[in-house]
Amino acid sequence: MTDDPQRNFRSVYYEKVGFRGVEEKKSLEILLKDNPLDLEKLSTFSQRFPLPSMYRVHVWKVLLGVLPPHSDSHNLVGSYRKDQYQDIMEALEVMRFINSSTPSAHVYLRMFQLESQVLPRCSEISPLPKSLEHYLSQEEPGLLSHLKNSGALAQLPYSLWFRRCFAGCLPESSLQRVWDKVISGSCKILVFVALEILLSYKIMLLGVSRPECVVKFLCNIPQENTDVIVTKAIDLWHKYCGTPIHAM
Repeated sequence: MTDDPQRNFRSVYYEKVGFRGVEEKKSLEILLKDNPLDLEKLSTFSQRFPLPSMYRVHVWKVLLGVLPPHSDSHNLVGSYRKDQYQDIMEALEVMRFINSSTPSAHVYLRMFQLESQVLPRCSEISPLPKSLEHYLSQEEPGLLSHLKNSGALAQLPYSLWFRRCFAGCLPESSLQRVWDKVISGSCKILVFVALEILLSYKIMLLGVSRPECVVKFLCNIPQENTDVIVTKAIDLWHKYCGTPIHAM
């Protein structure tokens, strides 16, 4: 689909007057009428704009491969996926990876790992902490030095942030915006959410010298301003990684 100058003008105008989502919703609806669906365009759209809540789950399923690009197969494949879900749940229970008291976030993580054939036998070190350290050195070198000297840097809740993708840390409304980017292929957004959390609570963190107190706070951050944190994190992501080109 070729660029439409009039559509682009309207998009800029709506954003300036506070109705940014109007044209975005219309654009997504046009993309969803394609058969087969264009995964590259859906991915680019998800990285550049927040997904409308009424379409979010459907787009996630398509981008994750839960549903195929061909819309006329969605009902049939959806019924197969329900059976697959039950089979994986039962397998994890038999292997004692989950039980009735396992938090939902852990259950879904184990299901994904089993389906992807990466169910862990032991913990592995994620490369994302090094990226976080790099960007923190660019934004707030003083805070980085403090966290290193106090011993807190090595004990930050990396598992909560990078393995669970902030599930259990951010409320659902904020979490969905982060997962829009992750599911569309940009896991690096996780680094910038963690970075913005550290920046947002810089003054408090600089006043704490015990690593266990730092970790306890970061695992239970206040929930009232997380939308602002995610917005600033996305801005940082664009600052360092650029803005995806919106293919329409």
